[in-house]
Amino acid sequence: MCETSLVVFWHMKTMAKACAVLLLVPLLVGLVLLPGCGEGQGRPEANRRSGKQAHPTTADLDGLKKVGQLRILIHGSEAGYLPREGSLPDRDRKLAADFAKAAGLKPVVVYVGEFDDLIPALLAGRGDVIAANLTVTKSRRKQIAFTVPLDHSREQIVSRATEKKVNKLSDLKGRTVVVQKGTSFWNTASDLLAHCPSLHVEALPGQLTSDEIFDKVAAGEIDLTIEDSNVIDVARQYRSDIRAVLDVTAERPLAWGVRPANPDLLNALNMFLREEGLTRKQDAIHKDDLPGIEKRQVLRLLTRNNSADYFLWKGRLMGFEYEFMRKFAETLGLRLEVIVPGEGEGLIPMLVAGRGDIAADFLTPTESRRAEGVEFSMPYHYAPDVVVARANDDKVKTPEDLKGRTVVVRRTSSYWGTLRQLIERGIGLRLEAAPQLMETEEIIGKVADGTYDLTVADGELLDIELAWRDDVKKAFALTEPQPQAWAVRRENRELLKAANAFIKKEYRGVFYNLTKRKYFKDRRTIRAYRQKHLGRDTTGHISPYDDLVRKYAKEYGFDWRLILAQMYQESRFNPRVKSSIGAEGLMQVMPRTAAELGFKDLANPAAGIHAGVKYLATLRGQFAPDLEASVRMRFSLASYNAGLGHVEDARRLARQIGRAPDRWFDHVEKAMLLLAKPQYAQKARYGYVRGREPVRYVRQIWDRYKAYARLLKE
Repeated sequence: MCETSLVVFWHMKTMAKACAVLLLVPLLVGLVLLPGCGEGQGRPEANRRSGKQAHPTTADLDGLKKVGQLRILIHGSEAGYLPREGSLPDRDRKLAADFAKAAGLKPVVVYVGEFDDLIPALLAGRGDVIAANLTVTKSRRKQIAFTVPLDHSREQIVSRATEKKVNKLSDLKGRTVVVQKGTSFWNTASDLLAHCPSLHVEALPGQLTSDEIFDKVAAGEIDLTIEDSNVIDVARQYRSDIRAVLDVTAERPLAWGVRPANPDLLNALNMFLREEGLTRKQDAIHKDDLPGIEKRQVLRLLTRNNSADYFLWKGRLMGFEYEFMRKFAETLGLRLEVIVPGEGEGLIPMLVAGRGDIAADFLTPTESRRAEGVEFSMPYHYAPDVVVARANDDKVKTPEDLKGRTVVVRRTSSYWGTLRQLIERGIGLRLEAAPQLMETEEIIGKVADGTYDLTVADGELLDIELAWRDDVKKAFALTEPQPQAWAVRRENRELLKAANAFIKKEYRGVFYNLTKRKYFKDRRTIRAYRQKHLGRDTTGHISPYDDLVRKYAKEYGFDWRLILAQMYQESRFNPRVKSSIGAEGLMQVMPRTAAELGFKDLANPAAGIHAGVKYLATLRGQFAPDLEASVRMRFSLASYNAGLGHVEDARRLARQIGRAPDRWFDHVEKAMLLLAKPQYAQKARYGYVRGREPVRYVRQIWDRYKAYARLLKE
């Protein structure tokens, strides 16, 4: 039997360095609570090091509101911090700041040097919430209260990328695992000694970040370490010098921590995190070509929210680009996910960065855009660039008439380049940039009200506007009809090939012509869409029942937009609809179920909505609260459609076939599909179920809900 070695490891080259670091540790551990001068560039205010500390407080939410601050405990230090795409510390920091602002509090970040000091700092009243990747463990539950999970993760052994000798626990014989004390990794490493007594476990300084530990592994300064799988997944997006070689725990929840004596703060955080867990934008980076997209089964479309590309109308998702791209995704057997750029973001940079797979916004192929790293499909649409003027402006009829006039367009639009060419030809127009996120229809509106002098627009986009307004007009065509195409990353040749094949087949075919007529030619339809164009409507209404839905969603702890997405799926907002099996009302509740919940007249909108929301809440209560909010919600929706028993059968079957029973997409939903087959149904407690129905039901509601959340941000 090998001798057990449990030692404290400090990697120092000289005793002088060790002494210097030991002197520095108390400074790193100290929590100084004086706020800095401001929040800086959109980040929560961070505390600066000072000799004076604010008086600790353990107040609950009401007390915090009197003080006006939420102190957010973060592991690490502000110095040297570089946010990465998908970085978990950055996510936690921003999410906690968003909660603070939603609660009317000023977010103040308190940096804690040692991970082991986070919980003591919270209990001592030096902060109000630990916003960190905390694994929920029994020992920690005895000290603090945890929020609902933000994520789930397995702990994994991490090695250099070239490591080939560790594939199972017995391979750890004689190896050294180096982790920080006070972390769940330290407990896991200690537990590993029972399986491999010859394993050496050593301790690292607690102030090191995950990346700094990975650096030491990659450089060979330490042998192996342990880290959460979700942290490793993010790190692998930008580094290839490490890899996870072995799972050493099952999947466990990760959450934030608050003091047990602060139940109001905990409840408020849980309400916020449940909604954020459902709607939080997943900024996964993928640059793979069509085979990788097919493996993910999702085609990510980057487009804009306007009356031609993508918008919301009476609960339906619409738009020429959306419908045409959805048809393309269907031909590939893929689910379409729509991503609309946020503030300061452009379609092409997001595409190149891997935040989407294909961009569609009636894009004119230009060399400047190709230079950014994209290639264009064959054209699927042609339209001239036209100068837009106020209806009573008769002075602009030719390019020469632009002399002395001011034309406003987005700098990233193809119109900008066209106008620059006119200036180079000697036409003395003034060219001004519109805000990056301002849609062409908004710019046209500002021409109409006199805010802007002139603009340039796609001729058919202008036709959409002219179908419902008469205060602007087409002054003249600035160009011949221009080709418009989809954009993909230059290296994604297979996706480009598939896009070209689809466009070649569909261009000017029946589907294409009908879709184009609906959005560009039928003035009556265009007027109806434009008047109810909710993607640009500041009132934020989706249905006639929004107020009722808000009321009952709040009462039972749901996001009102999710309930509306489900209601649209169930009844298309028709309270009188009755299904073939007898379900009634806006939420299509069975009368027997409604009676058990205390409701009778389901055709009454208030009763129908209340019954459906209460039933959904009852189903949600059947699933463990430590499931991720999004997973728990998907299980609840599937149960609403197919029955709780069939969902539990699918979870059991998922475990048997090697899928995760606590994941819906691509896991439990796969098992649900199998329950339609006799060999699986006869072994299930609740027997056969038409699995395609709940699978489609959950996916369609989820996609619609995410679209509602994006288009109608509160």
